[in-house]
Amino acid sequence: MTSSQEELLPATRRALLHRIAVAQSEGRSPSLVAAVVRDGRAVWHGARTSVDGHAPDEDVQYRIGSITKTFTAVLVLRLRDEGVLDLEDPLEKHLPGTGAGEATIAQLLAHTGGLAAESPGPWWERTPGSLRPELTDVLGDQPVLHPAGRRFHYSNPGYSLLGALVEELRGAPWDDVLRREVLEPLSLNRTSMRPQHPHAGGWAVHPWADVMLPEPTEDFGRMVAAGQLWSTTGDLARFAAFLARGDDRVLSAETLREMRTPAAPAELTDLVDGGTYGLGLRIENQGGRLLVGHSGSVPGFLASLTLSVADDVAAVVLANCTSGPMVTQVAADLVRIVAEAEPRIPEPWKPLREVDRSVLELAGQWYWGTSPFALRLTADGFVSLGPLSGSGRRSRFRANGDGTWSGLEGYFAGEVLRAVRRPDGTVDHLDLGSFVFTRQPYEEGAAVPGGIDPEGWRGIG
Repeated sequence: MTSSQEELLPATRRALLHRIAVAQSEGRSPSLVAAVVRDGRAVWHGARTSVDGHAPDEDVQYRIGSITKTFTAVLVLRLRDEGVLDLEDPLEKHLPGTGAGEATIAQLLAHTGGLAAESPGPWWERTPGSLRPELTDVLGDQPVLHPAGRRFHYSNPGYSLLGALVEELRGAPWDDVLRREVLEPLSLNRTSMRPQHPHAGGWAVHPWADVMLPEPTEDFGRMVAAGQLWSTTGDLARFAAFLARGDDRVLSAETLREMRTPAAPAELTDLVDGGTYGLGLRIENQGGRLLVGHSGSVPGFLASLTLSVADDVAAVVLANCTSGPMVTQVAADLVRIVAEAEPRIPEPWKPLREVDRSVLELAGQWYWGTSPFALRLTADGFVSLGPLSGSGRRSRFRANGDGTWSGLEGYFAGEVLRAVRRPDGTVDHLDLGSFVFTRQPYEEGAAVPGGIDPEGWRGIG
C-alpha cells in the first residue's frame, strides 16, 4: 500500500511524527508504528526505531490482541444480516451445552452477558492453547459472574464463545471463515493467525532499567477469536476505512452504524470517562469528539484503532512492548491533530432531486406545547425534527413508505411520526409517539390532549 503523505500539510505531518516520537521515547517501546486514514484511505505512515534492522513500514506485522474481537463481531453480524441468527437469540439456541447459554448473542457482543473477564487456570495469553482444548476449559466451573444484561463486564471468554458460534454455524474453522468472508474481500493480505515475515518480536521492558526480555508467542487455541490476530498498519488502515463506510461485500454501512451504537449500560466510571461499548467496538467521547474503535494488548504488544466518523479520520498505532506507551491515547491524539489542523471539507450542498409536496407542506415550525420545533426535509431523503434553538430532543426520521416516518436516534429512536389530517385533507397536527405538535402553541381547534381552555390565552388581570 502506498501512503499518500503529500496529501497532508507539512506542519500536520511533523505534528504527527512528533506525537509518535514522544510516545515511543517516553513509553520506552522497542518500536512504534502508526498510520492515519482520511477520506477512506491512508494518508500518513510513521515509524520510530527498527524491526529486523530497518524502520518498520506499513507491511510489518504486529500482534493486535483484542482488535481481533472487532473482526469476530463482523462475522457474527454477517450471520445476522443473512438471517441465520437473531441478536436476541440466546446462545443456547445455536451452541447448546456451554453453561453460559442464557446470554444473548447481542449481550456477548457488548460484554453484557455476565461472563467472567478471563479464562480460569494459567494466564491464557502466555501459555499454549493446548491447555484449553474445549470450551469448558475456557469457561471453567463458574463462567457467569453477573446477571445477563445488567452491567458491562469485559469478557475474553465471551468472544471465545462467539468464535465457536461462527464455527458451528459456518461449519468451518474461525480463521478460515475470517479469511474467506472478511480478509480477502477487503484485501487484508497481511492479517493472519500466525506471524508472517516481516514481523516484530514482542518484548517486555524492565520498569526500572533500560533492558528487555522477549515475550513468548503462543497460539491461543479456543481463545483465538478473542485476541489471536497479527496485522499491519496498512491492513488496519483499510479495516478502519471499512468500519467507517461499510462494504456491501462484507457488511453494509447501516450495519456498521449499528455496531458503532452504544449497546452496553454505562458504569459510573464510564460516565466519568465518557465511554461505553457497542457491538464489538468501544465508544468514547474525548474532548467533545466521538471516537469508536478497539484496543489490543497481549504480552509483547500493544495496539489501537481509533475512528472519528464525523471528521472522517482514523488512526492506527502498534507497538511491540507489553506496557509503556498509551497507544489508545496516542491514536486519539493523531485523529485530533489531523481533524483540528485540517478540518474536513463539507460536501457541497445540493437540493433534493424531487420532493413530495404532501411532505413539503409539513416543513417549518411546530410547537410541542409551548416549545418551538423545526421540521426539515434534507437532501439525504430524511426528515429531521428538533428544537428551534438550544438543546433538547431531536432526531432524523426515515420514511416507512406508508406516509409515516421512524426515528433513527435519541429519545425518538424507533418512534413513529405521522401527520394527522382533518376530513378535508388539511393537517391538524403531527403525532410522535403520542406527543402532539401543532402549528401554533396549543392551537385552537387542534386535537390537543386535554383540550384547550375556551377563553384562550390571557394576561393577568
